[in-house]
Amino acid sequence: MRKAALVGCGDVATVHWEAIAALGDELGIRLVAVVDSNPDAARAFSAQTGAQAYGSLTELLAAETVDVVHITTPHDQHIELALEALSSGAHVILEKPLAHEVAEAQRLVDYLDAHSDAPKVGVCFQNRYNVSSQELRRLIDSGELGGINGAYASVVWTRTPGYYTLKPWRGQKARSGGGLLMNQAIHTLDLLQWLLGPATDITGRVSTDKYVAVVDVEDTAHAYLSHRSGAHTSFYGTLTNSRHRHVEIELDCENALVELRDGLTVTWNDGRVDSYSERVQDTEGRSYWGVSHELLIRDFYERLDDPEPFWIGPAEAMTSLGMAKAIYSSSEQQTTT
Repeated sequence: MRKAALVGCGDVATVHWEAIAALGDELGIRLVAVVDSNPDAARAFSAQTGAQAYGSLTELLAAETVDVVHITTPHDQHIELALEALSSGAHVILEKPLAHEVAEAQRLVDYLDAHSDAPKVGVCFQNRYNVSSQELRRLIDSGELGGINGAYASVVWTRTPGYYTLKPWRGQKARSGGGLLMNQAIHTLDLLQWLLGPATDITGRVSTDKYVAVVDVEDTAHAYLSHRSGAHTSFYGTLTNSRHRHVEIELDCENALVELRDGLTVTWNDGRVDSYSERVQDTEGRSYWGVSHELLIRDFYERLDDPEPFWIGPAEAMTSLGMAKAIYSSSEQQTTT
């Protein structure tokens, strides 16, 4: 039996708990502990899950040994908690982004480089497991699409002031590392570099168009990405819309137009149309998170005995973090010149 602990009892913790509960009997996983510095949050999650509540990871690790630690805390706590868990011998599943700052994230990458026998670390870029992402990656790798003339991507969602006032760290750059790009669009940045290759040149701008009185992070961003593959992406994101739109990735290819939008549609030049629908399942989490958390968590647990690192680890997750930070840097340079 693998003993799991969940550190951080916020919104996304529910999705991790649902996955553990769904996979528990099949894979031999049991949630034995939940941790939160807010005693009320820890007690509430303990009552929901039946796991023992603790006020800190240090307190938990002093009381019992766990095999896997799920970290679902604010961004600025990710690295210290991950290092503490790894030092205890526990594997780590870490929510995105890797960290709030590149220098912090590098600490974890360096630790793993220096400790070849360290436990595994997986980072939750679960949208790579979506049907649309998997099929699009297959088509790109097959060469059927031909050359990619260009790409477009968008994340157009909505937020209310209450989203930030309920949990102020979300709108505080010192803790979150940024707004839209770090909290919402980082999944799309990850998909873009996974599908089209790392970005070798990035220009962009960020702004706070709607929530300037509430936060010190951006709610809107646009960027132009040049990928190592030779493809280019025009990206736009905002949290100022009145409703959530589907995340979009569109590829203008030599042999087809490919549209990732709540599934995947491939319109071939010869008139054929191929469609791939996304999976659907009930969840207490937000619907736009998708349903692939469980697939990533399953994959992580099933690979625990493999000698290789998990395929979406800290070094891999550094790429999307660097992309977000490059857009911030570009925006600052344009603002000051």
